[in-house]
Amino acid sequence: MGCSSCGTNSVNGCKSNGGCSTGGCNRLNVHDWLANLPFSDPDSDCRVIEVTFNNGSRKDFYRNNTLQTFIKGDMVTVEGVSGFDVGMVNLTGELVRLQMKKKGAKEDNPEMKKIMRRANEMDLQKWSESKSREKPSLTRARAIIIQLNLDMKLIEVEFQADGRKATFYYTAEDRVDFRELIKIYASEFKIKVEMKQIGIRQEAAKIGGIGSCGRELCCSSWLSDFKSVTTTIARYQNLTINQTKLSGQCGRLKCCLNYELDTYLDALQQFPNNADTLELSRGTATLIKKDIFKNLMWYILPDSNKQYPVPIERVKEIRFMNAKGQRPDELGAIELSPVKAEEKEHVHVELVGQISLKALERNSRKRKDKEQQQKRQDQQKQPQRPQQQNRPQQGGQQQNKQGGNPQNRQGNQQQKQGGQQKQQQQPKQQQRPQQQNRPQQGDRNKGQQQQPPKK
Repeated sequence: MGCSSCGTNSVNGCKSNGGCSTGGCNRLNVHDWLANLPFSDPDSDCRVIEVTFNNGSRKDFYRNNTLQTFIKGDMVTVEGVSGFDVGMVNLTGELVRLQMKKKGAKEDNPEMKKIMRRANEMDLQKWSESKSREKPSLTRARAIIIQLNLDMKLIEVEFQADGRKATFYYTAEDRVDFRELIKIYASEFKIKVEMKQIGIRQEAAKIGGIGSCGRELCCSSWLSDFKSVTTTIARYQNLTINQTKLSGQCGRLKCCLNYELDTYLDALQQFPNNADTLELSRGTATLIKKDIFKNLMWYILPDSNKQYPVPIERVKEIRFMNAKGQRPDELGAIELSPVKAEEKEHVHVELVGQISLKALERNSRKRKDKEQQQKRQDQQKQPQRPQQQNRPQQGGQQQNKQGGNPQNRQGNQQQKQGGQQKQQQQPKQQQRPQQQNRPQQGDRNKGQQQQPPKK
């Protein structure tokens, strides 16, 4: 949560020179969106500057009576308790007036402390030495609390830059008598001690963390006003009263339950009041929940556990009939068709070209299916091949055609020339071997070879 994680070699901290993914370098940070806007009267500019301490853990307003112009991120030396302190400029300009109005601070307050100067090397050196004493002092201070058996929890120790004062932040459920504790702290650390009690929500803001939404805690990033949160707010939003799910890291109900409360209250205005029960001829229907998105009210009957969605108009009609002493026979529930989304397996392809294992498994299954289909087709094609017995007869025909006397060859050529015209007319029929005619052609050739040559 500190600047050590995102510091650069030249300048420590972000200060627009590094990068910080969580924004924890300066908690409760404010963007000055009026910084670059020109003003007609420069003398009317706000001379108050908001300064943050201990990485946004504490903020305060200081008057700038110097002639220097400060911008966000500058380290300044301000007035402290019998000494000086060092902080970072968080906000300047007209937006400071809005922040002061929000927190109830007055610009013309004479007790407002002043900015002394821009922090020099000597001030920053003393400031870093004082900050290095915070962690060992926190450990020792907690051990002293355990020895005195005090019912309190020490959260943070903040030293002033000059090392003359230290503020101890703690939480406690009841009042604690820490007069003896202050004497021990003053003699142990040789400083002026100030004890400050904070709430549990402020404790979570100082410690920081990641919420169930996956983002940094609102109390440690931007939220400063902590409103009360009750279970009634959860009932307005039809949320299940589950303490583990509705509680934040502080152990209290989540502050984000207040964010959508106004939207639900506006939507619930059109729902009828005093409609928790409806009188029917079958019995009394009890209200279970309200759906502000579909304008439906869900009821349950005493003889079944089934929930019936009833429109708002029908509920008003039944209430009007009950006011006259009438009880309708039917509740008038509507049927909601279940809309099931088609489940599709999405293949997520990354920029590096990697794909999920499901896609590889599907491809391997397709290959195996294709191989099995091809094997089946090959097995079906094997009995369709020509029989082995007719093949030697065809070979004998070729030998007879090539062998024999030259006169027989001329006769065979004439027969071939006469038969070519028939083959052109019926090429498909003669391409198929006729098993019955093959042995007859072989016999004719044998008879032609047995005839003696003419002299």
